[in-house]
Amino acid sequence: MPLTISRRTLLAAGLPAMAVNAALAQSPADSDYPAHQVAFIVPFAPAGGTDILARLLAAKLEQAFGKPFVVENRPGAGTVLATNFVAKSPPDGYTILMDVSSLAIDDTLYKSLPYDPAKDLALVSLIARVPFVLVVNPSLPVKNVEDLIKLAKQRPLSYGSGGIGAFHHLAAALFSSMTGIKMTHVPYRGTAPALNDLLGGYIQLMFSDLGPALPLINAGKIRALAVTTKEPFAALPNVPPLADAGVPGFDAAAWQGVVAPAKTPEPILAKLNDKLNAIVALDDIRTRMKDIGMIPVGTGSLGQLHDFLQSEIVRWGKVVAEAGIAHSE
Repeated sequence: MPLTISRRTLLAAGLPAMAVNAALAQSPADSDYPAHQVAFIVPFAPAGGTDILARLLAAKLEQAFGKPFVVENRPGAGTVLATNFVAKSPPDGYTILMDVSSLAIDDTLYKSLPYDPAKDLALVSLIARVPFVLVVNPSLPVKNVEDLIKLAKQRPLSYGSGGIGAFHHLAAALFSSMTGIKMTHVPYRGTAPALNDLLGGYIQLMFSDLGPALPLINAGKIRALAVTTKEPFAALPNVPPLADAGVPGFDAAAWQGVVAPAKTPEPILAKLNDKLNAIVALDDIRTRMKDIGMIPVGTGSLGQLHDFLQSEIVRWGKVVAEAGIAHSE
């Protein structure tokens, strides 16, 4: 006969109410998690920054739990295809997602989504912030952000992005809103083709993720004017934050986080949160993340992460609405 213990019995044994509730909420399946292989979904093709980060985490999770965490790449429709797959997966912790800040952006960007980011998904761990850098073609007669703002008010300038609604696009929209300038947006299918046209002078500037831009900056092929975070980035010690370079209060970074279906039992989410935060604290992981242009985070309780995701949905929703950005799908 299975042994069952009531809440009254546990309270009578002197356990505090919170401990009793946790004991009753945690099923044997939860306590044994993971009992088998976990699918770790990546919404982009292999070899990009998000994929590299997911594979670093998967290897460490496998060591920590003693069960395989297998990366599966599911690119398509931005990040919507992979995110929808995870949102509709059984909420048992065996399908998790390496997602990015588009999780918060897409809620306003798309006319309709097959899932509700705020209700159908839970942010398990905020792994990293991804600073962007404002770069210009060297032929543009500007040496700093104030020069750029003055020039943009005198003549039309065009900027590139990795696509409509991509973080490159939203960072530029926020910059335009905060400085009162108007620029022409030229969307591309990713960062690389946008940087190629910046090199060729077909566009004058862009906000680029640091990884692909850094070699071009170091080679003098493009000029870095500012980074989008409030703090400077170690790889660009002489490049100031936008907040210190003429746009007070500017602070914007993309982020990378691990996500699970919202109804996944809290004990499982807590296990993942604890392990992931510990992994991001490891020196080798932090060094590798910085090498690929990311700022390690890896802190925060489940409640704090929930509040963070809600605030990001509101924040970027305002930027999307004010800029009149809409995805056709």
